[in-house]
Amino acid sequence: MAAPVRRLCHIAFHVPVGLPFAQDLQRFFGFQPLAVREADGWRQLALRSGDAVFLVNEGAGLGEPLYGLDPHHGIPSATNLCFDVADADAAARALAALGCSVPVPPVSVRDEQGAAIYAVVTSPAGNLSLTLLERTGFSGPFLPGFSPVPSAPGPCWFSHVDHLTLACNPSSSPKLMHWFHDCLGFHHLPLSPGEDPELGLEVAAGSGLGGLRLTALQGPVGSAVPTLVLAESLPRATSGQDQVEQFLARNRGPGLQHVGLYTPSIKEATEGVAGAGGQLLTPPEAYYQQPGKVEQILAAGHEPNLLAQQGVLLDGDRGKFLLQVFTKSLFAEDTFFLELIQRQGATGFGQGNIRALWQSVQEQAARVQETCKGPKLDAAACPGALESSA
Repeated sequence: MAAPVRRLCHIAFHVPVGLPFAQDLQRFFGFQPLAVREADGWRQLALRSGDAVFLVNEGAGLGEPLYGLDPHHGIPSATNLCFDVADADAAARALAALGCSVPVPPVSVRDEQGAAIYAVVTSPAGNLSLTLLERTGFSGPFLPGFSPVPSAPGPCWFSHVDHLTLACNPSSSPKLMHWFHDCLGFHHLPLSPGEDPELGLEVAAGSGLGGLRLTALQGPVGSAVPTLVLAESLPRATSGQDQVEQFLARNRGPGLQHVGLYTPSIKEATEGVAGAGGQLLTPPEAYYQQPGKVEQILAAGHEPNLLAQQGVLLDGDRGKFLLQVFTKSLFAEDTFFLELIQRQGATGFGQGNIRALWQSVQEQAARVQETCKGPKLDAAACPGALESSA
């Protein structure tokens, strides 16, 4: 591994001026402002929920935003993952020696609270760049160059980032897996017994309906890096696009499709998000009517009717369970979304839940597509997920 990463520092988003993405994170998901920087045509606002930090880069300056890279990408999206490394200079040199592009060579930033060194490398995952950050000795709330933003304590529904899911081109997962292994020290995490790393886990949606291929990667041993999940579509006989293919089309290529936010109480988090106006996906009704599902929910210590009302998916066995809720898209382009996740001993992602998510997203996409067919409707009538004007 050329540049082993130690932990995820933040996830950066690039949005146009006026898009209320930062406000939506605060209003609907309980994120609190942490630090801000306004310079060189950029407004950069860092928001936090527990250890999960999102950096919203708004604008289009002449230069690069601090700690990142202007993706020159016309679609609002998650554009950068920032990782802590032991030595940013050495990491950049090692990656360059492997043939990686380093559009932002090591830069030192200092203010009265300390210093940091960072470099930015491109990744093979579409418009997603990676920042390698060294900030030993910095004592501020975020990073040098940012001013603290006073804020009241938030609800803290989420404690940290559980996983990151990349939507990938068909058959590209093996290449991406090797890149993240060789460059950053990630290694294969089997999602099923005896899983072939080159094939991943195939979750079929039904006969002729395609499905998903998932390949999970863990960070280097001893790191505190979220699981990285590579998702690509399986071939199918039916026409139209599934949600991975829709993401690739609307995002104009591969990229970060969703972030899984860990919550110690999915009941509280779901109630809070829904009560604040956040829009969540509704699972298929048949999900809770599957044979044994009620018994499974009861065995996990939950009330079946309550989970059904909240749209919470539950999977697992042998005393280890996984609970998940998915939001609708946070952008009008119907691309990036969030996942709320609680683990009761489970380490995987639940094949039953994956199928249910697949079906619910497909049904939501069909509803949106049907709405947009009306002759008098324009793009504003076909929102992605959050009614930001609410």
